Amino acid sequence: MVQIVVSSAGAGDLAEWVLMELQGEIEARYSTGLAGNLLGDLHYTTEGVPVLIVGHQSLYGKIIHLEKPFAILIKHTSGEQDCDEFSCETSTRYLVTALIKNKILFKTSPKPIFTSIPKKV
Repeated sequence: MVQIVVSSAGAGDLAEWVLMELQGEIEARYSTGLAGNLLGDLHYTTEGVPVLIVGHQSLYGKIIHLEKPFAILIKHTSGEQDCDEFSCETSTRYLVTALIKNKILFKTSPKPIFTSIPKKV
């Protein structure tokens, strides 16, 4: 029988993450991809509306509470093997490090940001 151990450091120690859902396609400026690069800045209005600023465009979103939260797990495999007379198994356990209870949904088209338009003299 395979036994999977799932544990956490404690409910007070768990980080709370937020899932971001974007409609459409995001392309990197260079061919290096998006991993490890800054996508944009996330701000909140005084009413609590999330605003994502990407380059010279802004996206307005809304916060949605997830019915079933997600757990972020880290897999730990020990090099030790538990052997009996029929088989050997490597012990594996999972550590819950964070929970995702909310997501921010950006489903509208980006709006351009105009700061100041220079006037001809």
